[in-house]
Amino acid sequence: MNDKDTRTGQAFIDAVGIMRRLRAPDGCPWDREQSLKTLKAYVIEEAFEVVEAIDDGRPELLREELGDLLLQVLFQAQIMDEQGVFDAADVCRALVDKLVARHPHVFGDVDNNGSTGDVLRRWESFKKKAGRGLLDGVPRNLPALLMAMRISDKAGNVGFEWPDPSGALDKLEEEIGELRRAFLDGDSQAVEDELGDVLFAAANFARMKKINPEDSLRQALARFRSRFSSMEAALAAQGRGLADADMKQLDLLWEQAKAAERCKAE
Repeated sequence: MNDKDTRTGQAFIDAVGIMRRLRAPDGCPWDREQSLKTLKAYVIEEAFEVVEAIDDGRPELLREELGDLLLQVLFQAQIMDEQGVFDAADVCRALVDKLVARHPHVFGDVDNNGSTGDVLRRWESFKKKAGRGLLDGVPRNLPALLMAMRISDKAGNVGFEWPDPSGALDKLEEEIGELRRAFLDGDSQAVEDELGDVLFAAANFARMKKINPEDSLRQALARFRSRFSSMEAALAAQGRGLADADMKQLDLLWEQAKAAERCKAE
């Protein structure tokens, strides 16, 4: 074991020890009151904060947020340890066993010259042997667009997809046509169903173009917020508010905000 491994091991031991101390009878009242159920929201929140730190491109913030996410793992492992079910070491061992088993091309005698697709297909075969369906590994509580990408990704790994992105784009256009027909028919339930199909088709197209649809939507929302704020600022400079402008004026301000955005990008 080299110095870095020793340092990592000691840091992990320290973190587990602190978590155990916080949950002790004379520890922190708030930490002692938590349960697996109450911690669910924090796991999700911390995961999204990690994603935000990645997008911000700030290593020091990412380090902090990864620590907060690790805390949630150690917190839940400590609760299960108190119940005599498993502890943090068991969590690590299960992870090690899974990684070794799923990487025979690294830790075993399987040829290491395969493609990424070969590796993904091998992972799915391991899950199938364990009695799990292809889509069972996609959490049902994922944000819908991210879930759509993961489901279509898994289906694509076994060949259930268009041969190229143009086929996926054609399918998206087909679904938009079906949405329009449902809208014209005045069928509210059909509109809801077809809108879901449109969003799923869009997510599938994004995946085939190696775009994360969740990121793409977040960027679109950021642009919308920026342009909307520009509209508000322009109207405020005239002593007016949004309610004082008609749609034609708002559309003009919107286009001006877009043009300013493009100039800034150049």
